[in-house]
This record gives sequence, structure tokens and C-alpha cells, in this order.
Amino acid sequence: MANGTLPFWQSCDTMVATPSGSKHGHTVFAKNSDRPWDECQPLELHGRKDHSGGSAGTQFVDVPQVETTFRHVGSRPWWCWGYEHGFNEHQVVIGNEALPSRLEPYTEGKLIGMELLRLGLERGRTAREAVEVMTALISEYGQGKFENDAGVRTYDNGYIVADPTEAYVIETAGHEWAVKQMDGALGISNVYSVETDYVSVAETAEPLAREEGWWSSDQPFSFADAFTKSDRTEGSGAMRRKRSCAVLGQASGTVDVRTMMATLSDHSDASEPNEPFQTGIHPGSGICVHFGHDEEWKVKGGNTAASLVADLCSDGSRLPVYWCSFYSPCLSVFYPVFIEAELPGVLGKGGQHAEDDPESPWWRVHALNIVVREAGEDAVRRVRERWQSIQEEWMVSASEKAVEAKRLIDAGDAGVAQRLLTEYVGTNVELMLGVVGEMMEEVSGVGV
Repeated sequence: MANGTLPFWQSCDTMVATPSGSKHGHTVFAKNSDRPWDECQPLELHGRKDHSGGSAGTQFVDVPQVETTFRHVGSRPWWCWGYEHGFNEHQVVIGNEALPSRLEPYTEGKLIGMELLRLGLERGRTAREAVEVMTALISEYGQGKFENDAGVRTYDNGYIVADPTEAYVIETAGHEWAVKQMDGALGISNVYSVETDYVSVAETAEPLAREEGWWSSDQPFSFADAFTKSDRTEGSGAMRRKRSCAVLGQASGTVDVRTMMATLSDHSDASEPNEPFQTGIHPGSGICVHFGHDEEWKVKGGNTAASLVADLCSDGSRLPVYWCSFYSPCLSVFYPVFIEAELPGVLGKGGQHAEDDPESPWWRVHALNIVVREAGEDAVRRVRERWQSIQEEWMVSASEKAVEAKRLIDAGDAGVAQRLLTEYVGTNVELMLGVVGEMMEEVSGVGV
């Protein structure tokens, strides 16, 4: 890839601070979704629904629908009904990673990793219940690499599944899986990490690994060592996981929303895992992934397409706040979202090409990011300063709204709370899009 850029399936980072690792005793979750540099990823809300049979809407296998699916929000690549990350009405939040397993591609269809994430959100009341839903589906239907005529790139997956009090890692290889419970503050990336420290593992995992000659030891079975295709100490995924774990490890016990936003925006190559946050943009293997370009500024490679920081709440003192960002988090703003609100429909706009949907917020932020990078360091600095002032205002107001709306709901005024939050989210999105247009004109002289 040009200038050291990574293909999108070799990036993505998910991280969590459980109550013991966070500043306020609530789980804080974060995820960067890395995709092709021009793959639109809008944000969608789907309400709670009752069903009378039918299919769950998966692309390559037929999964029966359940009686009720929960209200949830997901960051969806335009081409599939699955999510890179998302959250539901029960404060379950999930993010996924591509993993390089030893398995050869299947000849028959399986579940797409992003579909599994959606199904976990639709069906899980807690992190543990979502894990049980997802592992049961993996055992029955499988996931991972498989041949298909739809041009869909498939791969094995890893996940962090969290709620206000617990968090788990699921790692997969075909129909096999292992689950590890997390504690403290740490991250995962595109590298297997669940060794012998799992709390549950597919019954068929070790027999398969022994049959294939991938595990012959008399020592306790290591899922990661048996199923990984590559050296787990080298490569971009290993380095980015080393960086996120080092940053979060140093901050363990004090991790908050700002910590997670800064980590998602970090550009360190992890050669010095404990170094301060790196803000200089360069194509390569930082947690904040940027595309490369040639001398004529023809772009190629992967880029962070969307980000999420989830500030959950376990004591009922406030509502959870979900901070969402389009495209590169280091050049964008995290806008606050409440699942109790009705989201502005414009957030869900965005198809394959910018010209097909010029009002799409994702495509508008995408255009600003490209123009700013092409304009150089001074433009980068100015855009960041503008966003930072807005971010600080939202940090304060979102916290106030989270407390106020929870009091209204507890008093029986859920409808009033919903209207309050819907207006708040809508106003902020309008402000964000207005600023995007202003900065686009300032940097390039062309409005958007």
C-alpha cells in the first residue's frame, strides 16, 4: 500500500475500561472502525420490534428471527445490515475486529462478523447474554472466511462486548470461539489475544486444533496459539494492541471519556508504547488510521471511518452518553447521542458515492478531512482548535442532559425526556454540519 498504509482488514481497535479501570466506576468503551477510505458508514437507529417468525435478515445464511428485537444504534457500512460497533437500550455495547485465523475459506456461506454484532445488540439484555447469543450463533451457523459471489470480503472476528458492570472478549475461528472476561483497562486489535485465560470455549475447538496438527501440547489449551495464522508478537495489530494496552494500563483507575477520545485519535506507531499521545498525521499503523496518497494526491488504502466512545452508567444516576464521530477522529468531533432520543434521520444518510447523497453527514465530513489533509499542517491545527472548543461545550451540556433526562424518566415523564434529548441531539448535529460547511469554505474556498 502507498506510504505504508494498511488495508482496512488489518486495522480496527476496540478498548474498554471496566468499573475497576475507569475514573467514575462505570464502564467506558471505545472503538475505531477502519474501512476502505471511501466506504460510507452512516449511523442508524432501529426501534424495539415484535416479530412473528421470519428471518433475521442475514445475507448468506437463514437465521430465524426472535420474538422481540431491542432498540439499538449501529454504525453500518452502506453495503450490509450489520455494524462495526453499536449499542442498545440495555447499555450493551459491542465492537469488532478482523482476525487472521489458520482456517481455509469455507465453500458455503456463513454469518458476516458485523451481522453477529447486530444480532448481539438486538437480542442481548446484558453483556453476558449477548455473548451467549453470539457464541450460540457462531457454533450453529459459523462465521469467518468463505467464498461468495457478492464480492464481500470475509474474515474471522474478535469482539469486545460490554455493559455498565462487565466486559468480555470473544475471539473466533470458523465455528470455534473462546470468551475471556476483562477487568481493568485494555484493548484488542487484529491479533488473537485469548490464550488459556478464557471463561468458556467451544467444545470442538481443541479437538479440531489437535486434528489439524495446530495443537499437540500437554499444557492447557491456548485458543490464540492454536488458531492464529501469524506471529502474535509482530505486525500492525500486535503493535496497536500493545499501544492501546500501554496507554490504558498507565491510566487504569482514571480512564474517562477524554482518555478514550485521545487514544482513538493517537498516531503512535507503538515503537515506544508508553510515549505521550502523538498528534502528527501520517499514513501507517497508528490507532487513528489514515489513508495514503501519491504525489498527485490520489488516495488509497484504509482509514478510520467512524468512532464510538460509550460512557455507561451502573448506578442509575444518569443516562448513558454515546459519543459518535464520522471519519478520522483526530480531525472530527464526537457528538453526543442518547438512545432514548429519536436520532436525526440525516445521520443515517449515505450510500456508495458522495454524489448519490450530498446531504450525508458522513460524506461531508469525509470531504472536509481530505481537503484539510491536502491543505497541510496549519489547516489541521485550525480545524482541531475549532472542534475542541465545541467538544468542551458538549462535554458539559451532555452531562447535564444525562442527569436531567434520567430524573424526568424516574418521575414518569419519559415522553418529556425523549423530546428534550431529541431536540438536544438534533441541535448539536445541525451545529456540527454547519461548522463542517464553514471550515470547508475556509480551508478550500468551496462550500459543502
